Amino acid sequence: MSPLVASPAVTQLWPHQVRYRQGAQTLATELFDVLDDDLKPFVLLLALPTDDSLPARCLEPEDCGLPAEAFSDVMARGRVIQHTSSWPYPERDGVTPEMVRRKHQGLGIRTAVQETLDLLDEHSGQYQHFAGWPVEINGYFVVTVLRLQRKPLRAYPSLRPARYYTDGKPLAPSLVLAAMYRFNEEGVKSLSEPEPGASFIVRPRESEEVLRSAGKTFLDTPAQALGLDPSVTKLFATCNTISSLRYEGAEGVGKLLLARRGHPNIEEVFALTCPTELTDYRAVRKLLEMTTPDVHLLADGENVYALGRQVGHYDAVREDMFVISFVTHYAWEFQHAGNVLMRSHYGLPGLPRTRLSRPEFRRALKRTFGVMDAPRVERLWDVVLEASRQKHGTMLVITTEALAEADRLKLQCTLIEPVPLTPLITRLVTSIDGAVLLDPEGYCYSIGVILDGRASGRGDSTRGARYNSGLRYVESSEYPCLAVVVSEDGLVDVITSVKE
Repeated sequence: MSPLVASPAVTQLWPHQVRYRQGAQTLATELFDVLDDDLKPFVLLLALPTDDSLPARCLEPEDCGLPAEAFSDVMARGRVIQHTSSWPYPERDGVTPEMVRRKHQGLGIRTAVQETLDLLDEHSGQYQHFAGWPVEINGYFVVTVLRLQRKPLRAYPSLRPARYYTDGKPLAPSLVLAAMYRFNEEGVKSLSEPEPGASFIVRPRESEEVLRSAGKTFLDTPAQALGLDPSVTKLFATCNTISSLRYEGAEGVGKLLLARRGHPNIEEVFALTCPTELTDYRAVRKLLEMTTPDVHLLADGENVYALGRQVGHYDAVREDMFVISFVTHYAWEFQHAGNVLMRSHYGLPGLPRTRLSRPEFRRALKRTFGVMDAPRVERLWDVVLEASRQKHGTMLVITTEALAEADRLKLQCTLIEPVPLTPLITRLVTSIDGAVLLDPEGYCYSIGVILDGRASGRGDSTRGARYNSGLRYVESSEYPCLAVVVSEDGLVDVITSVKE
């Protein structure tokens, strides 16, 4: 099949076409790279003619890799869908027949485009495309399409699809799809202005702002599953506020079980005579002090009504019991059926990052330092495993020039006599702030190291200073180097100076 290419007749539909696509691509890259840089977002623009005698085209970029003939009947199929499908959204007062017609038309076109993209994706297996809402510009319906890598997209747990707001709009079953919904909304708003696409140039939306909005959107799903009005419940903001509060100087740690009262998998230890509203943040934070590893706060989405525990076998298909786990100060997780679906750190949502596995660590060592014998790999793995248990987080830096680097950084570290790290020594040296510097043989040369390094522009504002300092150091290193960053919740990132 021939690739979908732009024809001279529609290469430039409107003045801001090229810069709109560039702005959309920039926003998509910043947004989805924060979630998972393996998603590799790619934005393209389709032009679907209102005149059936003209072909469908790809506007930007000129060669978007999609087969032209697959979209030849999209507009015709869109009209069939428009006239044979009922509008899923209840109409509000003041909606004119013309507005209803245009909404039906847009839904039909987007559905037809998405069906075509789904068939193409099923054939290729590498990508997954998402069609935005069509916007009519100069005789063509312009559709902003977002392409993501399928494998990492499907690596994360998700709630079931096909859940809807009371007005019929789809709820997001995952944070990635919530981000995709919000991205599409930004595109539609920009293209619907008097000067289509100009807002992406004049006042581009900050990716962190869109990401926060995606977090709010995703948490609407459990709210609706509990029979609540998502616009009133505002679970995302509530959990952020509760996690930010301290009680007598202590950070909040514990779990909040969200389920309707009387749920078959909930056992109450004792009930509150007067349930506490979740928006009474300080009161909820105080109640959180009473929780234990197996006794949690019980809430129906609006009020904390008891302390209790989960019992029996929960049928995950029900999707009517969720867990908010307060991990540390200003950090919490949203869980369902034992799976972490979203993490929030200082108000910014993110995807769960898996704990480091032995095979992944072995591959990182081999990629950075070449072939390493099994005994050395196992010694280093034991060190990393012990470091991952450090309650307040830590960082190990492995470099071929550990001795020289220890001498260079001697004014901002504590030098020690070279010693092979054992689990016991690792536990001792990672109990203080700063990085631990060692070589690929497992010998440690300095502790409490304050790393330096040049800013590369690849820092992640959603991560802490420890992660970003490790990234700067590794990327600035002239020698093979690997940093193991352990966060406060025990999750491990490996940053290497050698790219795959």
